[in-house]
Amino acid sequence: MAPAILIVLIFVAVPAVTGLGLSFFKYDGINPPNFTGLKNYAYLLNDELFLKSILVTVYYVVGSLIPAVAISLAIAIVLNKKWFPFKNIIRATYFLPTIVSMVAVAFVWKWLFNPQFGPVNEWLSSLGFPNQQFFGDPLLAMPMLIIIGVWKAIGFNMVIYLAGLQGIDKSYYEAAEIDGASSLQQFWFITWPLLIPTTFFVVTMGVIGGFQIFDQIFIITGGGPAQSTYAIVFYIYQKAFEELTFGYSSSLSMILFIIILVITLIQYKYMGKVQY
Repeated sequence: MAPAILIVLIFVAVPAVTGLGLSFFKYDGINPPNFTGLKNYAYLLNDELFLKSILVTVYYVVGSLIPAVAISLAIAIVLNKKWFPFKNIIRATYFLPTIVSMVAVAFVWKWLFNPQFGPVNEWLSSLGFPNQQFFGDPLLAMPMLIIIGVWKAIGFNMVIYLAGLQGIDKSYYEAAEIDGASSLQQFWFITWPLLIPTTFFVVTMGVIGGFQIFDQIFIITGGGPAQSTYAIVFYIYQKAFEELTFGYSSSLSMILFIIILVITLIQYKYMGKVQY
């Protein structure tokens, strides 16, 4: 227990407390810190770029969460059927993106959709279509990042849903079949209600992960084009390591920490209550 507590203190508690303290200072990493009180927090309330980064992040979270949950649930239901062949192979295939580094994934997707020499654009050119700026178009950049996020999240969500499905008592379905319930009715009145706690967990983890999106933005879009992918963590990074405003970036980090903490507390509070 003692080593675990020590690790938490070193890698979680100390950085969090340090960040909180630094958020009350103006500090560039070169000159001595200058205490400013709540000025950093007052400034971010009128910071249009901060507010935009929140909206961009929410857009990503909502846009990626809904399809990721729906697709992973559908795949889990199919893989849970006794008659479905090659379950383990397909399960491993879908789970593979989850264990691959997002950095590697981002570089691969950036290459695939490169407007000059990417395989996707070469294929489009062979069909007579012009090259597309998939990550260079403000209207396409975020949807493309959402597709990457969905593709990577499906495997994790699928495994969680499979565990939930396998925990449902089969006698419910046997009784429903005796009563003449269709497959759709069995899903709607048995499967879905009993999977609500699982779905609540999946959604919570998806929201927390979505608010922390950074790697693919840093590697592929750099927050562009036209700040259409300027998410909150990328904004914090720029303020800290490009503009060297460590105090202000710490205040932004505290706001993000509070958002994630609230979501986590909601999960802990209602997880046990969402039961059927």
